[in-house]
Amino acid sequence: MPAEQPRLRVLADVHQLVGDSPVPSGARWALAEPGRQLDANLIHLPAGHRVDTHTEPDLDVVLVVVAGGGIATTPEGEQTLADGNVVWLPRGSTRSLIAGGEGLSYLTVHRRRPGLQIRNRPGQ
Repeated sequence: MPAEQPRLRVLADVHQLVGDSPVPSGARWALAEPGRQLDANLIHLPAGHRVDTHTEPDLDVVLVVVAGGGIATTPEGEQTLADGNVVWLPRGSTRSLIAGGEGLSYLTVHRRRPGLQIRNRPGQ
């Protein structure tokens, strides 16, 4: 029996998800389609909340601000983030985020991380 042809589908309405008040902070949506090659998450930070400084060693990430705004801080300085901005976060870059007065809602998209695999240690 032939495999089903992949088809386009609308998965979410980010404007509706941003207004979803029962979720005060954190992930409001995540891409969960089987067989996908990408990961995507819609994250909301209330006013003044932050994502602490971290470095992503393996993956390039695209961040799209869908509501509100804030500041991205890097070793080079601060970058203002505003509704509609598309930001490239290259692998190896160090950054933190802080939500502005209206909060910050953003979509991240990156290549899917491979699942954990059990392997023998080298030399065994």
